[in-house]
Amino acid sequence: MPETLVVALGGNAITRPGEPGTIPQQFEHTAETLEHLRPLFHSDCRLAITHGNGPQIGNILIRVEEGERRVPRLPLDTCVSDSQGGMGYMIQRLACELFRREGIRRSAATIITQVLVNENDPNLTHPTKPIGPFYSAQEYCQIVRERPHWMMCEIEPGRWRRVVASPRPLRILEHDAIAALLDAGVVVIACGGGGIPVAWEGDRLVGVEGVIDKDHASSLLARDLRAERLIIVTSVSQAARRFGRPDQQWIDTITVRQARAYLEAGEFPSGSMGPKIEAAIDFVESGGVECIITDTEHVACAVKGEAGTHIVAS
Repeated sequence: MPETLVVALGGNAITRPGEPGTIPQQFEHTAETLEHLRPLFHSDCRLAITHGNGPQIGNILIRVEEGERRVPRLPLDTCVSDSQGGMGYMIQRLACELFRREGIRRSAATIITQVLVNENDPNLTHPTKPIGPFYSAQEYCQIVRERPHWMMCEIEPGRWRRVVASPRPLRILEHDAIAALLDAGVVVIACGGGGIPVAWEGDRLVGVEGVIDKDHASSLLARDLRAERLIIVTSVSQAARRFGRPDQQWIDTITVRQARAYLEAGEFPSGSMGPKIEAAIDFVESGGVECIITDTEHVACAVKGEAGTHIVAS
């Protein structure tokens, strides 16, 4: 059986800090990212790609609020579905171009993915998930005045972002369809933006106002697919202890036990590396061979064990 990989693309794979994030810019950065994944496309691995949507969902919500006087308001779960379709189309189209250019006998398909959550999840009343752009302290003061219903969080000193509720993912409803496409050799784009949060009310599925963390959803997908490896692509080549300090220490390989100890010691903040380490621990403890954390430029090398941070069982 070919190896199964789940590659979770972070925000920097599609949008870059300091840029407005226009559609041409997003296409350009996504093409660069897929180029780095080219060795994986050439292999015989079963490959699922997930992606974040933090900047995109933030922009969608701004459009929704600005247009409320002209068109009906869209709930947050519908906004997530819109981002899945648009971003999935972008990744899918660029992947098809790459396959044709490289003579790779594969196809790509986007699955609009619903993820079951608990409608009574306490996280729904305590917003923690950053979305949209960063704001300066001056912009933060203006937003507080103009949009008092927004919840804001200081992600880094002097840099603020809007936060929304982030329920924990319980089950991926399209799991069987994703697995069938992987068996057919299709590169599947799934769980975009962490998936569309839904919950059962009797016999009805209802959308839930929240945004699921992409790394936790990717870990759940990787576990369901019995993937050997989960690759979390972020803005740094490796995770680090004492990140940003003079005594910063890059991490090559650590066990789940070490990762949990570092997490509990506060080495990995909840607004950045923390969810990635939590997702890695969940995946490896459930039978995954390893979780790799790295940036787009080093994905191929990291899969060969030559780069990145590797979280293993022991």
